[in-house]
Amino acid sequence: MKLFMSATSPFARKVRIVIREKGLTDKVEEVPFVPIEAKPELLAINPLSQIPALIDDNGVSWTDSSLIAAWLDQQGGGPALLPPAGTEDYWRVRRVETAGMGLFEMMAKIVYEYRRPENERSPFWLGRWQDNLKRGFEHAEAICPQGDALDMGSLTLAVAGTFCDLRLFDIGWRSLAPRISRLNETLEKRQSFIDTRP
Repeated sequence: MKLFMSATSPFARKVRIVIREKGLTDKVEEVPFVPIEAKPELLAINPLSQIPALIDDNGVSWTDSSLIAAWLDQQGGGPALLPPAGTEDYWRVRRVETAGMGLFEMMAKIVYEYRRPENERSPFWLGRWQDNLKRGFEHAEAICPQGDALDMGSLTLAVAGTFCDLRLFDIGWRSLAPRISRLNETLEKRQSFIDTRP
């Protein structure tokens, strides 16, 4: 299998952590890619030219980090990162995961806006997205699981915190979300997190 990825993408890091947690590192080749270049190799897997994108051993393309992560969770060994579908625990974990993915999305919008020339940036949208991000952390904090158990939800929240530290440290997310901050500090000590740290 091949995973098209970027070492600094939180979307790709989520999948890369799952690969390591599920013991799939010898089955998935990680291919660093710059999606903005829209090269044919990536477009053949994901016409939207977004990463991560995975092509499995049967030539099937997988896109969207949550879908890829859920599929890989079924392919490897070790404890499941998603509880059995349809159970109360499944929906709890998916809600937390979705809150974390919302943080990824808001941060990506802000980062891309800051990459525009200064005279082309939109103060309105930057302000709105930063407000959304702060509210998003507050919401995620309210549903953050107690303790440091690893599942798809806690994994996603931890990755979101590290990406915010990397790209948007001035947001001050740790004061808004102390439970997520503790979760982040604990999970970042796992080998799968250490091996994928941006």
